[in-house]
Formats: sequence, structure tokens, C-alpha cells
Amino acid sequence: MNVHFAWILELSVKSAVNNPGIEGPFLRAITVYRVASLAYAAVLLARHGGYAHPVAGWLVIGVMAVWTAAAAFAYPAAGVPRRPLLALDLLVALACLFATPYVEGPGQGGAGGLPVPATWVAGPVLAWAVHGGRRAGAVAAAAVAATDLWLRVRTPGAAVPGNGAVLLFLAGVVVGHVARLAREAEARMQRAVEMEAAQRERERIARDIHDSVLQVLALVQRRGRRLGGEAAELGRLAGEQEAALRELISSRPAPSGAADLRTLLMRYGSELITVSTPATPLVLPARVAEETAAAVGAALDNVRRHCGPGARAWVFAESGDATITVTVRDEGPGIPEGRLERALADGRLGVAQSIRGRVAGLGGAVVITSAPSAGTEVEITVPAPTGGAGGRERS
Repeated sequence: MNVHFAWILELSVKSAVNNPGIEGPFLRAITVYRVASLAYAAVLLARHGGYAHPVAGWLVIGVMAVWTAAAAFAYPAAGVPRRPLLALDLLVALACLFATPYVEGPGQGGAGGLPVPATWVAGPVLAWAVHGGRRAGAVAAAAVAATDLWLRVRTPGAAVPGNGAVLLFLAGVVVGHVARLAREAEARMQRAVEMEAAQRERERIARDIHDSVLQVLALVQRRGRRLGGEAAELGRLAGEQEAALRELISSRPAPSGAADLRTLLMRYGSELITVSTPATPLVLPARVAEETAAAVGAALDNVRRHCGPGARAWVFAESGDATITVTVRDEGPGIPEGRLERALADGRLGVAQSIRGRVAGLGGAVVITSAPSAGTEVEITVPAPTGGAGGRERS
């Protein structure tokens, strides 16, 4: 019996590692185990002369054979409800166990200490483990072991199971754990494949854009700068769009439900606004990244409004311990002392709502440092998931 359990564990682990389709290989391994255990139970029945009631014993073997064949076809089938199938699988195994006292008679448990179905009853335990994980495998193992124990205790002279019950639990827990790990590995592999395919498509689109759109935008920017006047403004806008588009096609996609804050910030880059970010992604939940970028945009709007359309500004982004900090600096006239408080009292909520309100809603903080004729610095700090921020190196 110990050899049978060790063999099925090894076969299940190898199937999970060597095959990307997770549940199918496990089920095939369980089918092989059921067939081998069925043959083992038949050999034991023949060796002991059919026990006290051989006809009943071979009838149990027949039920086991029919169910082995049915389970081999039912489990891989897509349209078969899995939970009723698992319940029926366990009930068939328990029914075969319940037949043991009648088949073996007074000598139950004396010859080798195995019931009539022998190790075949581990099949449902393994199926439960593959479908539901460690807990489901442990529950099915407990049901089988408890039934076997109850039948032996009520029979005088029967051997009480020890190693068999322990190995049954180990089989359910270990196979369930391996199945869960294999599913997680398969999901990660699928995500990696999807991201690789998306990146290849981005690279293809980037090549096409570089050969057409970006060159046109660069040409408009150069010509507009030479012509001056309104054409210069059009050239400036074309330059901003060129920078944003370059950043968009060069950035890698963030995980599902997240966004790289660098991509959102680079859209503000222009001849007048310098954006400096780390070389590694600043990954935040999508809503947090969008709100943070919107707060930065509001700060830049204030620069243009109070410092003039030609004012220069700098945006610096960096990661810290579980935080991401974005700083907006300008060289304008600064904010006179008490002006923000007066603006709030007068009902002008630009800084209060567009910047501080947004960031406070994210659980972050805003620090505004300013002095007359010394420019203004707006420091926006938001919490970042562990490992979500990039490094400190600036590009």
C-alpha cells in the first residue's frame, strides 16, 4: 500500500511539472492509478479465495471496474458538473468499503489488513485534492479513513489502520498543494505569454508610428519654431504630443488593474516642462496613478496661470519606502504668505480640491513650499504597494 501511494504522488507531481495543461495530466495520472489499484484489489481477492463470500467480492470488483471506466470518461468531459461527480465518486468508494465486512466475513482485516477495494479508495481522495486543493483532499481522506476505521473497530480482531490512513491524508494534502501550485504557475505563464504578445504588438505599432506619425510631428515642431508666431505654438503642441507618444509606445504594459505612473507623467513633458522619472516602473493601482497624475496636472496648470504661458517647470518622480513622491517645481514669483488660506476662504478651491483633496483621498499628503521670488515646490506623496515602485535612479 505504501508503494502505491508513493507511486501516485510521484506520477502526479511529474505530470504537473511536465505539462502546461494542469488538471488534465492530474486526472490521467489518477485514472492510471485507479486501473493499477483495481488490478491489485482483484489479485488480493483471488489470492484469498474470495474471502467468505467470493461472489459478492467479485461483484464489488465489477462495480469498481465500471466506475473506473466511467470516471475516466466523465472527469475530462467539459459538460459534466464537477461537484456532483466528485460526490458520487466518493460515495462509490465508501459503498465498496461498506461491503468489506460481508465479503471478508469473520476474518476481516486479518489478511494483510486491507479492505476489499484495497488502495482503490484513494482515487476519489486524489480527485478531490486536484479539484479543490489541500482542504478538499483532507476532507475526502478523512471520510475514507473514518469509514474504514469504523468498520474495523466494530469487527472483533480486525487490525486498526495506521500507516494507511496517514498516507491517505498525505496523498490528499500533497497532491492538492501541488495542484494549486501548478495552477498558479499556469496562470503566471499565461499572463507572461499575453504580456509578451502585447509587447510584440506594441513594438510593431511603434515601428509603424516611428516611420510616420513621429516624423511628421517632429517636422511640424521644427517648421513651427522657424516660422514663429502662431506656427510656433502649433510646433510646441506638436512637440508635446511627440514626446507623449514616444513615451507611450516605449513603455511596457503594467499588470492588470495597475498603471505605470511614469507613462501618465511623461504626457506633461514639453519644451517648457521637464519630466524626470526613474528607469524602473512606478506601478500603482490604476485609480491611484490617474488621480496622482491629475494632481500633478493641476499643479502645472497653476504654474501656467500664475507664472505665465512661457514659465518653465520641472516634474521629478521617485520611489521611497512604500511611497511614491512627485515634486513639481517652478521659478515663478512664489506664493505670498497667507494667499492659499485667503483663496480657500474666498471659495477658490483650485489647490484645496484639485491637489490636496485628490491626494488626501488616496491616503497621501501634499507639502507646498514657496517664498516670494523663489519659486514654488509642490511635493505630492502617495502610498505604493510593496514592490510596486521602481528604483531611485533617474533617467
